[in-house]
Amino acid sequence: QVQLVESGGGSVQAGGSLRLSCSASGFTFSIYCMGWFRQGPGKEREGVAAMSPGGSKVYYADSVKGRFTISRDNARNTLYLQMNSLKPEDTGMYYCAAARYCATANQGLGVSTYNTWGQGTQVTVSS
Repeated sequence: QVQLVESGGGSVQAGGSLRLSCSASGFTFSIYCMGWFRQGPGKEREGVAAMSPGGSKVYYADSVKGRFTISRDNARNTLYLQMNSLKPEDTGMYYCAAARYCATANQGLGVSTYNTWGQGTQVTVSS
């Protein structure tokens, strides 16, 4: 059974940090592009960061560049998102997702690229 399980969300004050994890099972994690997405209140889901299977390609939304870092441990089938200098506008449900290909930034950060999703973890940043 294909499954993605996010963890690490929580409530933090502006300027704080959180580290999200996504544990994958039921598929060959190491050959999949993995991404982080978020959906804020009343907003559409948007791509935050993505990484190619071997890690050679990394994509970030402009809004998080320099603050968020995506990483993966293929031996542990786990994806991470280190979030620093958090802002209230970072508030939302964060999802990890898997896709077979993500050759470009548009693919990597595009919701329609991905066909496997986790259930999400909530991140709340207060001012």
